[in-house]
Amino acid sequence: MRRVLLRLFFVVALPVVLFVGWWLASDNSTDVFWPPLRTIMQTFPDVWTAERLKDDVLPSVLRLTGGYALAAVVGVALGTVIGSYRRVRAVCEPVLEFLRAVPPPVLVPVIMLFAGIDDTMKVTVIASGCVWPILLNTVEGVRAVDPVMAETARSYGIKGPSRLTNLVLRSASPQIFAGLRQALSIGIILMVISEMFAASNGLGFTVVQFQRSFAIPDMWTGILVLGLFGFLLSVVFQLVERRVLAWYHGLRASARRSQ
Repeated sequence: MRRVLLRLFFVVALPVVLFVGWWLASDNSTDVFWPPLRTIMQTFPDVWTAERLKDDVLPSVLRLTGGYALAAVVGVALGTVIGSYRRVRAVCEPVLEFLRAVPPPVLVPVIMLFAGIDDTMKVTVIASGCVWPILLNTVEGVRAVDPVMAETARSYGIKGPSRLTNLVLRSASPQIFAGLRQALSIGIILMVISEMFAASNGLGFTVVQFQRSFAIPDMWTGILVLGLFGFLLSVVFQLVERRVLAWYHGLRASARRSQ
């Protein structure tokens, strides 16, 4: 019980300190662009009603989910192929290095030309940025499969889909999840950016509309919603990761205890 309370303290201590510090620092502010936190918190329930959550937050969640899922499927599939075959990797590596160096926000106008201005464009923008950390981490994870384990699987006649799922992807899964974690934060950023272009709803659109109409406290509430949204996604991701990689975390804990 003491360990749980101590862990909870470390989780909430810094956010509480930052919240109190922001409250005190902005309490007497008369700057229109830096309203008191008290004013922002009073505005919050009036702005983020159930209707606005349905009209703006839900579309953003669906776009992020679509783009992120597409990037995960493409990144893991291509990464597995590229990581498994040295010749394929030698051919693809220069192109991959070039493409990943192009900032995804720069591609927004180009993607708009081909995908239009509807949700397809936004999902494509999110996927175009999220795919790279997933793909590159998958390549490195597949390349790092223990050769002894690979040889053992070959000796036992484990091949085809069984080898792929039980050896290659399982061995590479810690690094794949590292790429998925990186891609999640990139996806949130691209979700907001894509909704600033020719959108009629979404969190990015709403924040920009508040800024353009000089509803500054409302704009700050939108920023807080984005922060909370990112935090909740991170918590959900950690829960999924711990469940899927329970064997890996158990192995590491066992190794630490034996030292």
